[in-house]
Amino acid sequence: MKDQFLINGLGGKRVLSGTVSIRGSKNAILPIMASSILFEHPISAENVPHIEDVSRMLELLEDLGAKNSQDSVKRTLLLFGNEVKKSFLNVEIAKRLRASIILSGPLLSRFKKVSFPYPGGCVIGKRPIDLFLQGFKKMGAKVSEKDDQFSLVAPNGLSGAEIFFKVQSVTATETFLMAAILASGKTVLRNVALEPEVESLALFLKENGAHIEGIGTTTLTVIGGGLLTQKKPYITIPDRIEAGSFLILGAITSNDLTIAHCNPNHLLSLIETLSECGVKLETGEDFIRVRGVKKIPEGQIQIRTHEYPGFPTDLQAPLAVFLTQLETESVIFETIFEGRLGYMEDLKQMGAHITVWDSQRALIKGKTPLKNRELYGPDIRAGLAYIIAAIVAKGTSVINNVYYIDRGYERIEERLSSIGVNITRTVGPQSKNIK
Repeated sequence: MKDQFLINGLGGKRVLSGTVSIRGSKNAILPIMASSILFEHPISAENVPHIEDVSRMLELLEDLGAKNSQDSVKRTLLLFGNEVKKSFLNVEIAKRLRASIILSGPLLSRFKKVSFPYPGGCVIGKRPIDLFLQGFKKMGAKVSEKDDQFSLVAPNGLSGAEIFFKVQSVTATETFLMAAILASGKTVLRNVALEPEVESLALFLKENGAHIEGIGTTTLTVIGGGLLTQKKPYITIPDRIEAGSFLILGAITSNDLTIAHCNPNHLLSLIETLSECGVKLETGEDFIRVRGVKKIPEGQIQIRTHEYPGFPTDLQAPLAVFLTQLETESVIFETIFEGRLGYMEDLKQMGAHITVWDSQRALIKGKTPLKNRELYGPDIRAGLAYIIAAIVAKGTSVINNVYYIDRGYERIEERLSSIGVNITRTVGPQSKNIK
């Protein structure tokens, strides 16, 4: 039996209040953990979130030979990536974690060979790894494939190269940034991703001995060298997607909710969007406060996802729930993943007026009351959107596939309960509880 969430909805009322503290970023700590392979000694990290994806990455590293020591109270992690002895990833674990592919960079760079399966994770459309295979070939690796298993070998080690990413990719940028650390010569990465998590990784590597120029721009230049040595603990940056998700929840269900321990500068696109939609916000150095809705927006709202600093694709689904409660018409254009609008059918079943034009565009007409339903989250972000929809809806909803939500959100039910949500984690089936 698998965990489920039972949520008694608010029926559209604005009653949630209080403060929600944001945890460390999932997408920041995972590449830091992978980079431990490039260090001569163990590395330490703070503000580490207690989520499933971190546990899966630790399992992968442990299988490779790395030990670790954690303090769940202090949220610290000591990781002995320097003790990794092999370079082939455990297939079963890797297939459950999309981020597993970032290990290919440091492993190939240090051990001159790596083997990994086609990366797994959420089913939100095609995620080709051509960027990775072509890039490694440019750095001197030979690539072979059999039964969705990739083997890369660089007998003489990786060599610096010029790599242009035809599309900006966070994972590819991080992978080749790490691969270049121990490669011989100069590597130039062009059209790199600009997400805060990429910058955080680059700064961490540079602070500990890597030769990297261009941090914060679309071109990174790396001069290969030796193993790195950590000088001070890595402090995980706040999770901007988690912060944005709670901010959207507050925009629908609260007149006074504070999102604490976040970085508003990482959420400027969402903040601007919500402000244009009439949400009253107050921002400080490390908090955002939702103060209700000040006006009803005029005209159609246009949302187009885009690479950072554009509107995040990971907040597209939660925002769609918000748009169903807005007294206007909205259009969503998903430009990153072609299969990320599948969740909208469930929102329609809950009462939302949505017309999906194609795999990337949809029209939402609000304001529509939502009703309870049993839901099956298809991925991390849609799963969180279902939670928001269930909170807004009238009646009791059941959220299945809680594992997906646990991958990216730490003990979400406890933090939601603290601000007034009637949510319970239980073991299914609970369909009979829908009323």
